[in-house]
Amino acid sequence: MNSTHLSKRLQTVSDHVEPGSRLADIGSDHAYLPIHLAQTHVIDFGVVGEVAKGPLANATSEITKDHLLGVLHPRLADGLAAIEPGDDINAITIAGMGGNLITHILEAGKERLVGKEKLILQPNVGEPVVRSWLMANQYRILAEQILKEDGHIYEIITAKKTAKPVKYSELALKFGPFLLKEKSPVFVEKWREEMGLLARVIKNMEQATIPDTAKIAAIQSEINLINEVIKVES
Repeated sequence: MNSTHLSKRLQTVSDHVEPGSRLADIGSDHAYLPIHLAQTHVIDFGVVGEVAKGPLANATSEITKDHLLGVLHPRLADGLAAIEPGDDINAITIAGMGGNLITHILEAGKERLVGKEKLILQPNVGEPVVRSWLMANQYRILAEQILKEDGHIYEIITAKKTAKPVKYSELALKFGPFLLKEKSPVFVEKWREEMGLLARVIKNMEQATIPDTAKIAAIQSEINLINEVIKVES
């Protein structure tokens, strides 16, 4: 993968960045995503944020190699602290991290969010945590996508701030309001695999000298819920 040929995951993230956006890519690694967006003229301004010097050096090297230092601005900073007054950022991408870390970055940097930013988030795990943060902070989910690449399943969540409180059901927080409606083959595959994992957990727990029946019942309830959502046999 490079800035010319993004992974399917990053290409899907990039598809949600609207032309003319002023982007902050947080945890950019080699900066392939913002470089690609700059080269394809989707953006003409981008902040490339990294919390560690090594990844920042990688990003700066790639940006320099592609002669984009006038467009993309690599900065050593923790999370949204990479955004400076005057950047006028209206799109933020955070991809390839766990949901807990993504929500920590958003929560810790809330003072940098002015309310007009489109959040484009790709958690590797912990998607319900991300959705719960968005709901609690009045961000409405605009779109969701789920895809499989190299044996891994990824979800992309985009959201924008609203003037009114946002409310999602527990089912929508767990499965995703858009993904729950679409129930794509990849969605079904993801949750079928989760059911299999939970079933193996129950099997192992049942072999204990004194099985924790309450916990086993709770896990079985989760299996039943997933089974009802995806309509497959457990």
